[in-house]
Amino acid sequence: MTWGKFPHDVVATLKSREWDNQAHLRQRLLRERPFPIEINLSPPSGTAALHDLTRFQQFIEAWQRWPRQQQVHYQRRQLHNIGQHHVPVALTIASMQELIESLGPECVERSQHWARAMKPLLALDGDLYPVLVRHLAALETLTVEDAQTLAALLPQLKPGMGQNRYLRALPIQGIDTKFIEIHQTLISGLLDQLHAGAISAAGGLPSWLGCRVNPSGWLYVRYLCAAHRERLGGFNILRLPTQELLSTALAGKRILIVENLQSGLALPELADTTAVCGGGQNLQWTQASWLRQKEVAYWGDIDTWGFKLLSDARVNIAPLRSLMMDDNTLQRFKSRTVAEKSPYVQTPANLLAHESSTYSRLFTENAEVLRLEQERLDADYIHDNITEWADTT
Repeated sequence: MTWGKFPHDVVATLKSREWDNQAHLRQRLLRERPFPIEINLSPPSGTAALHDLTRFQQFIEAWQRWPRQQQVHYQRRQLHNIGQHHVPVALTIASMQELIESLGPECVERSQHWARAMKPLLALDGDLYPVLVRHLAALETLTVEDAQTLAALLPQLKPGMGQNRYLRALPIQGIDTKFIEIHQTLISGLLDQLHAGAISAAGGLPSWLGCRVNPSGWLYVRYLCAAHRERLGGFNILRLPTQELLSTALAGKRILIVENLQSGLALPELADTTAVCGGGQNLQWTQASWLRQKEVAYWGDIDTWGFKLLSDARVNIAPLRSLMMDDNTLQRFKSRTVAEKSPYVQTPANLLAHESSTYSRLFTENAEVLRLEQERLDADYIHDNITEWADTT
C-alpha cells in the first residue's frame, strides 16, 4: 500500500529515527534537535480509499484509538463516491515526554532509569546534565547506588592528589578505587565540566590527579651476566612494563633486543650484557635516552615483519646493529624456511645495504615470501654469533 501510516508504522519509524539512533536521541535530550516532530500519515485519496474500504475504515479507527488524541490532526474531507469523513492526516509530537510515552512502556522505563541515575549527580551540579546525556550509554550501566557513589566521589577528586601513586592507590574515603577505573570515562567528563576543562587540558584523568600510568607493554629482561644477576638478587628473568624501561637504565654495557621471548630464553651467558625479549612490535621503550650510552643489537625473525621491526628500532637507535639477519643465515638454514602468511607490504626504510639484500631474497619467483623464524637456528650458531658480537664491542 502506498497510503495510510498506521500507529504501529509510526511508532516503528519514531523508534528507529529518534530512539535507537543514539546521535538523534542525544540531540533531542539536549534540545539541539527541536520539537515538535511532525509526521504525515499519508491519508488516501477518495479513489484509493474506494479501492480498499476495509483498510480505509481500519486506518481511521486505529487513529481514533490513539491514546493521546491531542496529537492527531484530522481533516473533514469529501471523498469521491464515499462521502464525507473525519480523516487523520498528521501526528505531532510536541516534547521529549510525549515521544517517550508514544514509544511504549519499555522506553518509559528506560527514561525513568535515566532520571533516577541523574538525580544525585544533578543535585551536585545541574550543569552536569549535558555531560550525562553525552555519556548516556555509561549512565545506563549505573544503578542508583552507583550514581550516589559517583556523586560522593567527585568532590573528593582534586588535582595532584595522586602524588605519583597508581590510580588504585588514591586516598579516597568510602569508595573502592576499582569503581574509579570502571567509570573513568564518565568521571573524566563530569570533572571536566566541574573544573572548566582542566582534565582534558591535563591529558586525561590520571595526569590531572597526578597518578602514575598503569603498567603496560610488558617486556622480558634477561641479565646474561652472572655478576649483574647477583647484584639484583639472583633473578634470572624479569618482566617489566614499557614505562619502567623508558625511565630506568638496565645494567650492562651491551643491550640485545630479541623479537621473540623463546629466542631470548635460548641466549648464552654473556658478560656485561642484558637482553630485552618478547616485545615484538612494542618498540616504544627504545626511545629511552639511556640506550644512547649502550652498545645495542637487534635479533629478529628473517621475514618482512622482522625487518620492519628492525627498521622501526633504528629510528630511535641509529647505530643499531642487526644479528643473524643476513644472507649467510638465510642460505645456511633455507631448508627450514616457510611461506610468510601475511607479509608486511612496504619496504622498510631504515635498512642497511646488506639487510636490504637479505630482505629482497625473501621474495621468490613463485610469489611466495620466505620466513625463517629465530627458533629454527642451531643453538651453536646462535652462541657463536652472539659471542662474536660481544667480543667486538
